[in-house]
Amino acid sequence: MESELPDIYCPFPQLTNPHVGHTRGHLDEWTRNTGLVHRDSARDRFVQADFGSFVGMVYPTADSKNLDLVADWFVWLFLVDDQLDDGHLGRSPERVRDVVELMRTVIEGNAPAPLPDGRLPAAVVALADLWERTTPTAAPHWRTRFGWHLTTYLTTATTWEAGNRAAGVVPTEETYIAKRRHTGAIHVCMDLIEIVAGIEAPESIHNDSRFITALEASCNVVCWANDVYSYEKEQVLGEIHNLVHLVRHHRRYGQRQALEHVCAEIATETERFLTAEAELLAAYPQLSWMLKPYLEGMRSWMRGNLDWSRQTPRYNPADVSQYEEPEEYLEATVLGVARD
Repeated sequence: MESELPDIYCPFPQLTNPHVGHTRGHLDEWTRNTGLVHRDSARDRFVQADFGSFVGMVYPTADSKNLDLVADWFVWLFLVDDQLDDGHLGRSPERVRDVVELMRTVIEGNAPAPLPDGRLPAAVVALADLWERTTPTAAPHWRTRFGWHLTTYLTTATTWEAGNRAAGVVPTEETYIAKRRHTGAIHVCMDLIEIVAGIEAPESIHNDSRFITALEASCNVVCWANDVYSYEKEQVLGEIHNLVHLVRHHRRYGQRQALEHVCAEIATETERFLTAEAELLAAYPQLSWMLKPYLEGMRSWMRGNLDWSRQTPRYNPADVSQYEEPEEYLEATVLGVARD
């Protein structure tokens, strides 16, 4: 598929983390211990995706412990997202309401009560582990922001997207672009830059218009590049929540024209990031020790996401038939909601 796609502009260098090998082994053990992945078909697909490689590309400077931590977050987000996007639950928001409430309980710092069958879904067990390992030493305002982003991801993915699917609603490009940064959980991943880099950005920086612009632009680049590479897979699944699909639908573009349009918009957002980055560093020279690693983290996300998207079989059209029967690889125990 890569040879058929327009070029995506990305002026940032390719980097990778030296601890990827260790993290791959850690992920295998963690997903087994939490129950997130255990069936052979799901395990095969998990191994092929190579999330260890992905996390090494987008957090190239993380130490081994932090790389393991953010890799666990990645896997949790991807597996929950697959349940909500690819499975029967993606059209039934009411079916996952209880498990989302359990997740909110964890995010609020409380112990979740088991479901009526006396068990906790694997996703909730794993989230409790992640929360305990991530938040104890983080600043209160970081925990608040991170929790809000995580909760917004869960509620947007389970209500807005599922509601659109159930009702046959095709969102506007403008609405989709605003929601996409939440449904893709990219804000959650950008928040983790502070944990990985060992920095604490004050609220004044998070509220600065130039920082907001740099963050928004980098998030858009990541999300829209993902839409370009996952477009063919999502067409097979009948997924409407993809910018290429919406451009085709609303503008009546052909496939190639729509792809070229989205890639051009990615280039525009990349330039918007670079402008905001330069303005931000010029405005706060005394904070360059903190801003530079944060902005480098955004750059690594834009570059690493693109590199991984090009190589992962997750979006390979030659293997796209694997998505036609998602129940073959989705784990019912992840969310604890059985298929009808």
